[in-house]
Amino acid sequence: MNKKKLPKTNQQLQELNKTLSKNPAIFHLLSKRGKEIYYPKKGLLAQGKEAKGKKINATIGIAMEDDGTPMRLKSIASKISLEPKQIFPYTDSFGQEELRNLWQKKMIYENPSLKTTITKPLITAGITHALSIAGYLFVDEKDELILPDLYWGNYQLIFQNTYGAKFVTYKTFKNNQNQLDLDSFKTALSNKKNKKIILLNFPNNPTGYTPTKNEAEEIVNILVSRVKKGEKIAVICDDAYYGLFYDQQSCKESIFSLLASAHENILAIKADGATKEEFAWGLRVGAITFGNKGMTEEICIALENKTAGAIRATVSNVSTLSQSLILQALNSPSHRIEKSDKFKILQERFNEVKKVLMDKKYNKYFTPLPFNSGYFMCVKLASGLDSEKIRQRLLNHYDTGVIALPNMLRISYASIAKDKIRVLFENIYRVCEEER
Repeated sequence: MNKKKLPKTNQQLQELNKTLSKNPAIFHLLSKRGKEIYYPKKGLLAQGKEAKGKKINATIGIAMEDDGTPMRLKSIASKISLEPKQIFPYTDSFGQEELRNLWQKKMIYENPSLKTTITKPLITAGITHALSIAGYLFVDEKDELILPDLYWGNYQLIFQNTYGAKFVTYKTFKNNQNQLDLDSFKTALSNKKNKKIILLNFPNNPTGYTPTKNEAEEIVNILVSRVKKGEKIAVICDDAYYGLFYDQQSCKESIFSLLASAHENILAIKADGATKEEFAWGLRVGAITFGNKGMTEEICIALENKTAGAIRATVSNVSTLSQSLILQALNSPSHRIEKSDKFKILQERFNEVKKVLMDKKYNKYFTPLPFNSGYFMCVKLASGLDSEKIRQRLLNHYDTGVIALPNMLRISYASIAKDKIRVLFENIYRVCEEER
C-alpha cells in the first residue's frame, strides 16, 4: 500500500525542522510554537511571485489602476512625495530586501566585535513586535525568563500574558555602588534547567544604564561558564535605545556582538529598529536578528524562514510606507549629520542632569541610580516617601509629570528642554518636602 503523501506545507515544515536540527542548541531552544511555524514559500505566495511582471497578473490581492500602478486615493497619495510603488503595495514578511541589507551593514559597522555569521535582519512592526516574535519562537508556557528587577513594564504583557513565561529577577545594581550586581545575576542562573532564556536591555529602561566593557565581558563569561556544562541559552537583547551612549565608560557596542560568537550553545537574539535610533517612533519599524557561533548559512536561512512565518502569522507584513521612509533616511547623504545633531541635544540634557544632581541638597529626599545612556534616569526616594503621592502632587500642583515606580521615580530627560531640567528637580524636591 502506498504511503499517503504529506501536504506540501507539512513537507516545508519538516524540511525546516530537519535543517535546524543540525544545530542542536537552536532546535532545543525553540518553543513548541516555534517548532511548528514555517513560511509558506509554496502555494499562493510562490504562484504570485512566479506571475510577477507578467502582462496579465490576476494573482495578487491588490487593486490596480488601468496603467498597472497600485490603485490609490488622491487624498492620501497627494500628501506623500514617494512613488506609489513605495507606499501602497504589500511588502513580503521578511521586509524590504534593501532595508534588510542596509540595516545589517549598519549593525556590522557599529559593532566591530561582531565576527560571526548572523542572519539578515527581518523587519518587524516595531521593537515590541520583535520581542514578541522572540517570545513566539522560543518561549513556552511556564518557561523561566531571567531579567533584572528593574525592567520595562510591557515585558509582562509580551512574555507573561501572551506566552505564559515565569519571570525570575535578579538585583540590577549592587547596593550603593555604581555597577551591575553580577553576583545576583549568577544566582538567578543557578537552577538546573537545561534551557534558559535571558532578557538583557541596554541601555536599560527604566534606569538608563549601559554596562561598562568589563561588565559586558563578564556577563558573557558568566553565560559561557553555564553553557559549557551543557545548558542551552537564548539571550534576547532588547537594543531599543542602542547608540545613545553619553559617557566614556559605557560599552559602545551591543552585547549581542559579544554573545553571537561566544559559544555554540548560546543563541543571541537582537531586537532593535528605527524607533529610537532613527527618531521614528510612530513609524513602527523594528528588526530581529540572530547570531550563534558556528551557525551556517543554511541554519540562518531556516531561522529566517521560521521568523518570517511568525511575522506572517501575526501582522502579515510591515508597513511599506514606513519601511520606504526609513530606507530614504538611511540612504540620505546627510543621515549621519542629522543623527549627530540630535544626539548632541540629548547629550547636553544628560550633562545637565548630571550637573544639577551634583547639588547635595537633593540627597535628603532622593538619590540617582546609575545612568549613562538612553532616555531615562531614576531617583530612589528616601524612606517614608510615597512615589505615587509625589507623582500626583507634581501633576496637580507643579504642572510636572514623571513616572512613579516602587520607591522611585523615572524621569525622561530626553523629552524635556535643557532649561527645564533644573526646574524639574526643584519641583520634585519641593514636593518631597511637602510630603514629609
